[in-house]
Amino acid sequence: MGQFDNKVAIITGAGGGIGQAYAEAIAREGAAVVVADINIEGAQKVVDGIKGEGGIALALPVDVSDPVSAKAMADQTLAEFGGIDYLVNNAAIFGGMKLDFLITVDWDYYKKFMSVNLDGALVCTRAVYRKMAKRGGGAIINQSSTAAWLYSNFYGLAKAGVNSLTQQLATELGGQNIRINAIAPGPINTEANRTTTPQEMVADIIKGIPLSRMGEVDDLVGMCLFLLSDQAKWITGQIFNVDGGQIFRS
Repeated sequence: MGQFDNKVAIITGAGGGIGQAYAEAIAREGAAVVVADINIEGAQKVVDGIKGEGGIALALPVDVSDPVSAKAMADQTLAEFGGIDYLVNNAAIFGGMKLDFLITVDWDYYKKFMSVNLDGALVCTRAVYRKMAKRGGGAIINQSSTAAWLYSNFYGLAKAGVNSLTQQLATELGGQNIRINAIAPGPINTEANRTTTPQEMVADIIKGIPLSRMGEVDDLVGMCLFLLSDQAKWITGQIFNVDGGQIFRS
């Protein structure tokens, strides 16, 4: 018996990296998992792995910046599994992102970036919240980052927006028994991080982390499971750092 038996979870950006780890862990706890990603081939590989371990999973394509695509994702989940209990808004442009300044980044790129990394969480929440409410409530997790409190150009700006979005939506959704919180990871050892962030920059960051190492995707899974579970049933509107002590907030 898993703690999420008979529950249905959507994880966006779950075709690899952190989202994949979330999807696999939630499936092991008994939930039917929708692995949603713009890269449907990657999503299907994750689904195949979950099914290979005896889990229940479905791959669906989604562009989180597109309300029509997000609605289709939610409708297909409802048709397949009969409801939605959990949403993890993990999808983001990070691997291969342009490194530029706010004052010089191409405006069209900036708008596309923010439509995914900030607006995407709202788009997907809007697509599922009514379906969650019909089940008596649910839980949503937004993926933030310690970048929200550091200089990191438009990436940090988007994550600061995610934090505020989490707090605002907690008020709007609380009356429907829908909780929403955010996880803010520090630097995590993923392929996207290795190919996007200059490694000398990563080395400098790690020097300042009290636990003196880069995080692994498995370091985030426990917080994800906790926030979705009934153990966190009176927690909403909060941002939880999982970062080895990188950021101190009073």
